[in-house]
Amino acid sequence: MNIDQIGAAWTSRAQGVLRIMTGLLLLEHGTAKHLGFPSVDMSAMSGAWWFGISGWIELIGGALFVVGLFTRPVAFVLCGFAAFAYFYIHFPNSFFPILNGGEPAVLYCFVFLFFAAAGAGTWSIDGARRKS
Repeated sequence: MNIDQIGAAWTSRAQGVLRIMTGLLLLEHGTAKHLGFPSVDMSAMSGAWWFGISGWIELIGGALFVVGLFTRPVAFVLCGFAAFAYFYIHFPNSFFPILNGGEPAVLYCFVFLFFAAAGAGTWSIDGARRKS
């Protein structure tokens, strides 16, 4: 067995781990906004019209992403959400993500784009539903 065969055997598992961890990180944003955990000072943003909406998108989308349910459409929505976050919140401060604090939003956007195209990977409800 060569390195390519080993890599092919583990690709779906690595994809599943990336999906779960990405979903947990996004879910953390939603729980901070709506459940107050972890406790983060968001008083500067809490009055903005998009604050509550973004929290629900992060909470629901993150949970669905973690379990791998409706992964492709959820990833498509979250990709657009991350792009909107970048252009609405970060881009007005500077063109460069390293200067405007938008690197996480850009990275989320492209990770979600990948999952919209590739699907959930292993350890997902989508995968279990396909098998049955």
